[in-house]
Amino acid sequence: MNEQNSVLNIIGKVSGFLSKYIAVVILITSAVAFTHTQKFMWIPQYTALFLGTAMFGMGLTIKREDFQIVFSRPKEVISGCILQYTIMPLAAYFLAVVMNLDTDIALGVILVGCCPGGTASNVIAYIAKGDVPLSVGMTITSTLIAPLVTPVLVYLLAGSWVEVSFMAMVLSVVKIVLLPVLAGIILNSLFHETIVKLGGILPLVSVVAIVTIIDGIVAVNAAKLMSCGLIVMLAVVLHNGIGMALGLGMARLMKVSYAKETSIAIEVAMQNSGLALALATANFAANPLATLPGAIFSVWHNVSGSIFASCRIKEVEEKQKLELKEHAIAK
Repeated sequence: MNEQNSVLNIIGKVSGFLSKYIAVVILITSAVAFTHTQKFMWIPQYTALFLGTAMFGMGLTIKREDFQIVFSRPKEVISGCILQYTIMPLAAYFLAVVMNLDTDIALGVILVGCCPGGTASNVIAYIAKGDVPLSVGMTITSTLIAPLVTPVLVYLLAGSWVEVSFMAMVLSVVKIVLLPVLAGIILNSLFHETIVKLGGILPLVSVVAIVTIIDGIVAVNAAKLMSCGLIVMLAVVLHNGIGMALGLGMARLMKVSYAKETSIAIEVAMQNSGLALALATANFAANPLATLPGAIFSVWHNVSGSIFASCRIKEVEEKQKLELKEHAIAK
């Protein structure tokens, strides 16, 4: 029994390390996929399966108490979701038009913008000393309403570039996101004690699934990355930056606490880009480059989120020093 616990502890530490440095892991494995494409070419056909596995892992981490967050602070949760489903989709559309993006890339950027919040946002919110329960509540809410909201937004915004099958997208999001998440929640409810023991391993499932999906996309599009990688990267960086800036600005207008505005800004800017990859693969096979923005966003939003977290931590520390100084002068 002790040996089993020891193994679980080791796996848990590895899982935590990989989750924290997922951007580095993606960069390293993507480089391998880029140079050894044939070994990764089989992956894209299983994109939906891998993402469904990641979503199932997310569902296993959701407890009954997490839903209480949604009802105990509806103002911040609902406002955060509204900001996410307005700022990011509209920013994506704006960039696609202003940058005159190629049809495939424009579609990919819009798909990323129309997706719910990613689970990585919860980790970044924790690092940034944000309101983690609020971040979790926003992620759960935006994910559960995604089967309706994401297809509607893609239909409205991407329709001028490509033909969008609304019902096909609804079914895709239900199968890839909603059903696996609900299955995970139900399993957690039925076998909670066992799931708790395996809690340290669960993030590893999502990390492996997302990293594998991205490696497959990189391998399939290795040649095309050489010709359009820079423009996609620029669009992704601008998209994520606009989301972070406007998310923080709108949160400040709401006059919420420092921790809450931090979480809202992070949640708005960090998307479930894995879903964008799966939707592009499943619904837009005629537009292969539509997967690239999601793949690059998966790396970049972890990097930018970590940078943002570091800046927020420094800001908190400077405020605390100033308060101590003012307190000492007052004495």
